[in-house]
Amino acid sequence: MTETTKTGNKNWRPATTLVHGGTMRSPFGETSETIYLTQGFTYSGAEAAEARFNGEDPGYVYSRYANPTVTMFEDRIKALEGAEAARATASGMAAVNLALMAAVRAGDHVIAAKALFGSCRYICETLLPRFGVESTLVDGTDIEQWKAAVRPNTKALFLESPTNPTLEVIDIEAVAQIAKEAGARLIVDNVFATPLYQSPFRLGADVVVYSATKHIDGQGRCLGGVILSDDEWINDEVMPFIKHTGPHMSPFSAWVLLKGLETLPLRVARQTETAGRIADYLASQSKVARLIYPGRDDHPQADVAKRQMSGGSTMLAMEIEGGKEAAFRFTNALEIVKISNNLGDAKSLITHPATTTHQSIGEEARAELGITDGILRLSIGLEDPQDLLEDIEKALQAI
Repeated sequence: MTETTKTGNKNWRPATTLVHGGTMRSPFGETSETIYLTQGFTYSGAEAAEARFNGEDPGYVYSRYANPTVTMFEDRIKALEGAEAARATASGMAAVNLALMAAVRAGDHVIAAKALFGSCRYICETLLPRFGVESTLVDGTDIEQWKAAVRPNTKALFLESPTNPTLEVIDIEAVAQIAKEAGARLIVDNVFATPLYQSPFRLGADVVVYSATKHIDGQGRCLGGVILSDDEWINDEVMPFIKHTGPHMSPFSAWVLLKGLETLPLRVARQTETAGRIADYLASQSKVARLIYPGRDDHPQADVAKRQMSGGSTMLAMEIEGGKEAAFRFTNALEIVKISNNLGDAKSLITHPATTTHQSIGEEARAELGITDGILRLSIGLEDPQDLLEDIEKALQAI
């Protein structure tokens, strides 16, 4: 038998929930969560196995369906988000794909913001149509485009906010109202905002997805994703996909992510503070043609950001004068900041989206999104802020 802490205690604030929420302890009373590295489970008798499989006994059957360590991660993140249910996946893209596939059938229609991670656009533009699901891409910041794109068979609206990599901020509440009127589900990728700075459910979203690889782990150790929504939809639509197609998170990854959740508020607060300082510095530099940061008043959607986000971001985008050649010179001159397509890490990371994360969408699509050859995406880590500023200053001089 196990005992469970007060998961979802409404009196707990986020930092407490992220340390204690969802914890289950064995009779040994361990402090840290146990890693249940098992594929399957045994039963006290044939009758018990039957009851487990027909749903009379809610225990575990097979780790492809559910696992105690993974359950702890799911319960902790759903307590933080205020969601009824959560299911963890092997990666963030598994979560996005699963959320969209569970929301539609052949003959349905999806509306998505154009400003999406390259793999997310692939699902919307290439994968879903293979299964008879049409998609329409819109300017996510233009509410009228969302409204105009709605059809009688529209079943899902999908967006990320802030967007990758240009950090556009989409009015989630306004899009949620459109989805509600259309009888469709709004799916929000909340990675850049983190669950600490933005709560899509409070803004009307029906489904929230994360790449837990990013800030939740935030230390470059493992992959993971999570889908959050209401009990009925998770059990009726998401769980059959997990059960029969196998994208479930591994117990070890769940344990690593549980440890990440414990320090999430401390890491994100420090990263955001440093990101703000660096954004202010870069905004004043003549070699930077454009600086985009949600925490600044000059952000294109600053009013929306202030209304729906409680903090800036650990991320910023900058456009270097001189295009790709200058952007590469700047990037190659950095010493502390590492070149990587990951983000939300303890280490500061930089990438050139036009040749990495958004290379596959094509030049025309990049131009439409403002992803020029001079754009760089910078993810701020936990290094000393002054060391990062000096590293960036030196790299600017190399242009």
